[in-house]
Amino acid sequence: MGEYEPKIEVHFPYTFTAAKGTTVRMECFALGNPVPTISWRKVSGFIPSKARLRKSQAVLEIPNVQLEDAGTYECKAENSRGKNAFRGQLQVYTQPQWIEKINDTQLDSGDQLRWECKASGKPRPIYRWLKNGLPLPPQNRVEMVNGMLTIHNVNQSDAGMYQCLAENIYGIIYGSAELKVLASAPSFELNQRQKTIIITKGKEVIMECKPQASPKPTISWMKGDRAVRQNKRLETQTSSADLMIRNILLVHAGRYGCRVQTTADSVSDEAELLVRGPPGPPGVVIVEEITESTATLSWSPGADNHSPILYYNLQARSPFSLGWQTVRTVPDIISGDMESAMAVDLNPWVEYEFRVVATNSIGTGDPSIPSRVIRTSEAVPKTPPANVSGGSGRRHELVITWEPISEEFQNGEGFGYIVAFRPNDTRGWKEKMVTSSDASKFIYRDESTPPLTPFEVKVGVYNNKGDGPFSDIVFICSAEGEPSTAPTDGKATGLSASEILVTWKSSKDNVGRPLGFEVCYWKDMEQEEAAEKVKTAGNESSIILTELEGNTLYHITVRAFNKAGYGPSSTAVRGSTKKSPPSQAPSTVRWIRNGSHVSLGWEAVRSLANESDVMGYKVMLRQEGHSNSQVIQTQTTSAVVLLPDSGFYIIEVRAVSEGGDGTASSQIRVPSHSEKVTSAQSTLHNISASSSSLTLLLALVVPTTSW
Repeated sequence: MGEYEPKIEVHFPYTFTAAKGTTVRMECFALGNPVPTISWRKVSGFIPSKARLRKSQAVLEIPNVQLEDAGTYECKAENSRGKNAFRGQLQVYTQPQWIEKINDTQLDSGDQLRWECKASGKPRPIYRWLKNGLPLPPQNRVEMVNGMLTIHNVNQSDAGMYQCLAENIYGIIYGSAELKVLASAPSFELNQRQKTIIITKGKEVIMECKPQASPKPTISWMKGDRAVRQNKRLETQTSSADLMIRNILLVHAGRYGCRVQTTADSVSDEAELLVRGPPGPPGVVIVEEITESTATLSWSPGADNHSPILYYNLQARSPFSLGWQTVRTVPDIISGDMESAMAVDLNPWVEYEFRVVATNSIGTGDPSIPSRVIRTSEAVPKTPPANVSGGSGRRHELVITWEPISEEFQNGEGFGYIVAFRPNDTRGWKEKMVTSSDASKFIYRDESTPPLTPFEVKVGVYNNKGDGPFSDIVFICSAEGEPSTAPTDGKATGLSASEILVTWKSSKDNVGRPLGFEVCYWKDMEQEEAAEKVKTAGNESSIILTELEGNTLYHITVRAFNKAGYGPSSTAVRGSTKKSPPSQAPSTVRWIRNGSHVSLGWEAVRSLANESDVMGYKVMLRQEGHSNSQVIQTQTTSAVVLLPDSGFYIIEVRAVSEGGDGTASSQIRVPSHSEKVTSAQSTLHNISASSSSLTLLLALVVPTTSW
């Protein structure tokens, strides 16, 4: 018979099982010529080192097989004519074995039972539960999931002997435990509560309630005869039945009861909560005696809130104070055992309310209810006017001003002012009564008083109780006179179509010192009453009138003014504005760049008959993105400008005339020598008729925008 490739005639099953710890034999017999050799391997792993090959490697033997030895094994027969292979899967099984067993448990009624039994095995075990030898049926309170038994809210009916069964096809095991459910009347014997709890206002307190009870009790809290209502400050803790009060207030003080209820019985335990805090408000404040600057007060003490009162403060409020103010007293310190004191340093003839505030080691309490409103007695005023000053006014007047005295310091009815004055270096005082308490000015007029006469001045006060003090003496001059002479040498020169320069000379013979000048101007054929007016300050002797109409004749006068009034007007002078500037803008602006220089050219502007003649042109140049402009003037229709920096430049051209600058040309955008000019940005033009036919001007085409 000739040579042929191997053919496996005898082999182990495609799938075979073995118990853990046994010996597994896998056989693989093959025919072939030449005689094939047999080799073994474990797919996705390694053949265990304990394995042995027998009968010319035709048998693979694995002693004491374990779970990790399971897998797919392959035998391969191979000779010079070819090879053949066979694969089979080894499955290793085990009987269930306990990993975690249940234990006897004792619970209070109402607690939760949680038992877990866990077993190993292959195939994976399934679990069943028995109670007193019978299958445990699922209920609303009973849950059985993967070896986990949970009974919610246990009661006496749940007590008994329980078994957990773990089984697979190769075996079954049992675990047993007893559940006992307890019940007893609640008691506080082992956890006696504090009968009195003292806490400071603003702190936090926890009142414990830890009874012994079975089943688990229901706990509620009472304050007095009312159930405690929980809120953000007051709540029972989730981990216990203790009552917590945060940021405690005085109103939280009282008797608190912890009520414990079970199925067996109920019991209560109480404790008194005392809150130490600032004192309560003192009793009614009585005003017993009043003088012009004092008030004697009495009151009754308020609650000390479990901390003795250390001292009192008196506070007062008047129509002139910013709310309540602490006042000086006799004695200086009002101790906590006192119930009367005197408020001092009050203002006469002022309405006051009083209140009392107590303080202890915890803090300052709420104030008492205010006393009735009382008014202190009248007294002679003691405060003279402040900031006595004056001056200005009209000719022959002496103007005297001061700050009025507040009603708070008038000290009585019939309040007024005594204004005393005399010329310098004289003896007798002139006194004038000002009966209005709100007055702040007095004007004395005497036709014989020369302008700017110096006076000594003082202002005093009085009321129905008598005269008060005068202010310090100050020096005030009588009013100066109006300017007495008109400006001279008036001239009016047209500067442009909208401006006229006006000049004049001020007279040195004026009685009054000018503060400035008023310039009046009106159009020819109009009345002077329709004149526009503009003022200068100080000794200015010229002004430029602006926003005038072009090619128009104006009449102009000037007069001086000061605090006393206006002087006489100068003789009217006449001045004309120039014709309006050209309305036509330079057109066809062209440019060509040579390095950093740009040559510009444009069409000449021709003025209309009613416009000023063209005197030249202004080239306005600024870098794009900047506001500062460079101005170049020329009398021709061309110019050369320097573009020193990188970027683009905006250029426009205006005609110049004696009437002002004309209309601007369309703006052009010119690149500096560092920027490239693209075909989309530029067009070629002749620079001028006189230029060579080969010289070209590159003109940028951009939309027209305002400068």
